[in-house]
Amino acid sequence: MRAAYERFKCLLDEQHVSAYKVAKDTGLTSTLFSEWKKGKSSPKVDKLLILSNYFNVPLEYFIAPAEKSIS
Repeated sequence: MRAAYERFKCLLDEQHVSAYKVAKDTGLTSTLFSEWKKGKSSPKVDKLLILSNYFNVPLEYFIAPAEKSIS
């Protein structure tokens, strides 16, 4: 679920918020985000649901397969 972290990172950039602030606001830990980034753990659905509510995006934003470009 590396794509879920990449989408999380995009939301951070788009909404000009830090992972630290998201962690503080949601009760998740910045260590958790770091583990996702490094591939040490995969995001669990319950954590993604918290993030989807925080960013006001559907859960599917994090779990839907990435679109493949057609060349």
